[in-house]
Amino acid sequence: MSSTPSSSAIRIDRIDTDGTDLECTITCTDDLRRFFGGEPFRVSYDVSIEDVPEGVLAIPVLSQVCPVAWATGADVYVPEVDETFAHALGDVEETLLSLYPEFMEGGTLYAGETIDVEPDLESGDGETPSDSGLLFTGGVDSTCSYIRHREEEPTLISIRGWTISPSAAHDDRWDDLQSRVQNFADERDLESQFVESNMLSFLDHPMLLAHFKRFVDGGWYSSVGHGVGLLGLCAPMAHARGMENLYVAATHWDGIDLEWGSRPDIDDHVRWAGTQCHHDAYDLTRQERLDVIADYVREHSPELQLQTCNDRMDGNCGHCEKCYRTAVGLRLSGLEPTDHGYPFSETNYHDLRRSLENGEWILGEDERYMWEDIRNRVRETEPESAAEREFFSWLETADLGELVDESEPPLSHRALRAGARNTPHGVYTTLYPAWNAAKNASRRLGL
Repeated sequence: MSSTPSSSAIRIDRIDTDGTDLECTITCTDDLRRFFGGEPFRVSYDVSIEDVPEGVLAIPVLSQVCPVAWATGADVYVPEVDETFAHALGDVEETLLSLYPEFMEGGTLYAGETIDVEPDLESGDGETPSDSGLLFTGGVDSTCSYIRHREEEPTLISIRGWTISPSAAHDDRWDDLQSRVQNFADERDLESQFVESNMLSFLDHPMLLAHFKRFVDGGWYSSVGHGVGLLGLCAPMAHARGMENLYVAATHWDGIDLEWGSRPDIDDHVRWAGTQCHHDAYDLTRQERLDVIADYVREHSPELQLQTCNDRMDGNCGHCEKCYRTAVGLRLSGLEPTDHGYPFSETNYHDLRRSLENGEWILGEDERYMWEDIRNRVRETEPESAAEREFFSWLETADLGELVDESEPPLSHRALRAGARNTPHGVYTTLYPAWNAAKNASRRLGL
């Protein structure tokens, strides 16, 4: 980090709390205005944060703006911040700079005061505090992490704002997720917490993509921001609840080196007074995580339901790539998919192969690694039917690299992004609605 102030800057101006709600306003230099949506940053919790120190209240917004600052060489100014988290940001910055040397420039955090916050010894409701928390969706990864840490009786934390938008159009999806997580928690006598934020509309995600998509494999938040971003959102709630450990389940595993914003060398650095974050189950492949789940099902929870669908939140459609992949993985771990939320029969093996061969799904490197993981297990497994034998035989020799979509973005998308990158902010602000409409139209037309 440079010790000389940058001409580009982001300032945290105001942090307000109202019961369970947090709101922050920022200002920034003109060159950075395009990266922010123009609305205050907001988070809502299920626990009062009125007594949380301001140095901890600053963590959620800093977790969103600092990666943007590092990508643009900007400095960040905040009146007060928890000293432990300030050091954590330096460690996370070092990882992102090494991960994305093509565009990450770094910056300096200037705090009016760094404070050594004392952890809460009592939860916000006066009851015994929760010693640990787990970001939880009910999918394979987070369910495996729950099983690994169930002796700690972790509070299950679900977040709205990334894969489920805070817009009214996603209310049903959020209701479905809350219902499933709450039922899972109730059946195991666990606490739950639900967090809602506007972090993606607070950031101008399309503009971040316009500038940096050419350097990352996915979206800005998935490739850069979501590790520190999601964990940082939890800081006021974790402080109020007295959480010493906060777990986030790994998506990838040791040996997979993909551009992804949640990794051990990011998440394990995130910490604040009284709380250490952990990137969990990185030592297990996805199939091995399903083995952990299978053992738990056989010993403790025969009716366990998983939720991984890309298309639905009120159950699994059974026909998207992720549903098929999970169903096959469950079978390889000795479970019947239909018992755990996935309609699946022998005829689906034929449909699955046809869809993969015909390129009906846009698959990335993540999916290639996951199908390779399944293939490794297939080579150790005796098929139980002719249909399974035929699919396993095909999978053993299939060129999984050919299933990955490595095509360049359509020329129209590249032109739109280039135009957005090179447009002065004042002009961009006027033209953005038209630019966004054109982008969406080109997507609908398949351009």
